[in-house]
Amino acid sequence: MKIVIQKLTDDQIRLLGIKQWPVWTKEISEFDWFYDEREQCYLLEGQVRVDTEFASVEFGKGDFVTFPKGLQCKWRISQAVRKHYNFG
Repeated sequence: MKIVIQKLTDDQIRLLGIKQWPVWTKEISEFDWFYDEREQCYLLEGQVRVDTEFASVEFGKGDFVTFPKGLQCKWRISQAVRKHYNFG
């Protein structure tokens, strides 16, 4: 299972309708998480490291991230997060 991090163009953001997705916010913290379905998110603010049993990945403001269904991980938020997100 792989976390995919991309940079999107303004056109890609518009075509995916990201600005209409809900917004989630979270303060500096650490927590375990399990993805029971795929999540795509676009970070408006923040800095995060996600640790899995296979790898650690870091992402932040301006990154478009896809988490696969079935992923178990630990979120480590070092700068408060604000992101658009979409499940499924």
